[in-house]
Amino acid sequence: MPRGDGRLTHDLLPGEKGPQDACGVFGVWAPGEEVAKLTYYGLYALQHRGQESAGIATSDGQRLLVYKDMGLVSQVFDERSLASLRGHLAVGHCRYSTTGGSTWENAQPTLGGHDGGTVALAHNGNLINSAELRDLVEERAGLAGHPGEVGRGNTTDTALVTALLADDPDRTLEDAALDVLPRLRGAFCFVFMNEQTLYAARDPQGIRPLVLGRLDRGWVVASETAALDIVGASFIREIEPGELLAIDADGLRSRRFAPKDPKGCVFEYVYLARPDTTINGQVVHESRVEMGRTLAREHPIEADMVMPTPESGTPAAIGYAQESGIPYGQGLVKNAYVGRTFIAPSQTIRQLGIRLKLNPLREVIKGKRLVVVDDSIVRGNTQRALVRMLREAGAVEVHVRISSPPVRWPCFYGIDFATRAELIATGIGVEEVCRSIGADTLGYISEEGMIAATNQAPERLCTACFTGSYPVPLPEEDKLGKSLFELEVPVDVVAEAVARP
Repeated sequence: MPRGDGRLTHDLLPGEKGPQDACGVFGVWAPGEEVAKLTYYGLYALQHRGQESAGIATSDGQRLLVYKDMGLVSQVFDERSLASLRGHLAVGHCRYSTTGGSTWENAQPTLGGHDGGTVALAHNGNLINSAELRDLVEERAGLAGHPGEVGRGNTTDTALVTALLADDPDRTLEDAALDVLPRLRGAFCFVFMNEQTLYAARDPQGIRPLVLGRLDRGWVVASETAALDIVGASFIREIEPGELLAIDADGLRSRRFAPKDPKGCVFEYVYLARPDTTINGQVVHESRVEMGRTLAREHPIEADMVMPTPESGTPAAIGYAQESGIPYGQGLVKNAYVGRTFIAPSQTIRQLGIRLKLNPLREVIKGKRLVVVDDSIVRGNTQRALVRMLREAGAVEVHVRISSPPVRWPCFYGIDFATRAELIATGIGVEEVCRSIGADTLGYISEEGMIAATNQAPERLCTACFTGSYPVPLPEEDKLGKSLFELEVPVDVVAEAVARP
């Protein structure tokens, strides 16, 4: 099941920052359908991928409208706002920021255009040559007084791409895309549109997922197959790496802007994607269960109960229990209604920490040797608090098992991990991490075991956050970082994030 509160399992401590998801994108071309409502429900299915802002753009063939705001999909839209978004094609976005701060100016879809037409664009991923693109925008149109969102304070890589797509009224949007897309480096899944046509494009490495679906009266493009399911679309295929797809009244047509070199993000299988999503033919839930089975083989232990850290640890915990023969149980109750709140907890409440969202079942835990399964350890603060809470509830032993290898490197392709200096596994071994979080034993799945559980060829996966081997070469450290274009943040704050040991 998807996370019911729309938030991240690791976000269990006030102020604690776990791995933040990539964004979610959705596009639909369907004459005769209520495309704004289809997009709303598609974004609702993708809410786990971004909870900072949401937006939808629609067109009736003559006029393009955009409505976006800060907050969850259910907070941004209501019946009235959706009713105002009329048309037969739409793109939508739910955001977690990876370039540019979490502000209204940076919400998506971004809007650009000229007398010849308008473009609205939604982006999942993160570009690593944003500084180069910004120089190109300045060269072509200037930054000060730019007529698009760049000139209105938008500091995202998405706004730069939008500006480049709309900088020449003498060429079509499709021609502009075929010029701009080969210039981009990093991870990108775009859904974008003008008044008549829906477009989708995916980077040559296919780092983030993007799929095509069919409606009775149209087409859908989405970040995950689960979003197709919720709107009643049948899965057709994945958008190919390096492909530009166009959908309009003339049908569907495909153009290739770069040769494909697949390097799908392995963390999508571990944690990011919904368990009911299928990526490259593999059901994510099945991969996570198999990771748990592999963990049990690689790191066996005598214990009385296997339990997950709700809820992303659940499939792997089920697999561990199946393989080990140790009974599976629920040792923690999660408050499904503690979601994104704008009310800061008082100091007294903050001291309760993890109990704001999880509470132990003492009768289940007391006197037992526990195997606690989670998907990853980033800083270690959440696991440390969790182990302490379980011991206070009466657990006699706590053995932690993790269904991914140690996270030692930041991601520059659309996941906002902590910086390298903050990652607990940087520079220390498993035994030291185990002592730090207070567990009796700690076991990580091997890289080989994790990859085998995805049923993907190793050379077709990106494992940079575990290995430090980046499939798209990174630029100099002063040209990277979420706050690259935020004037109040000096660029050297990201230097240590890519420093090699």
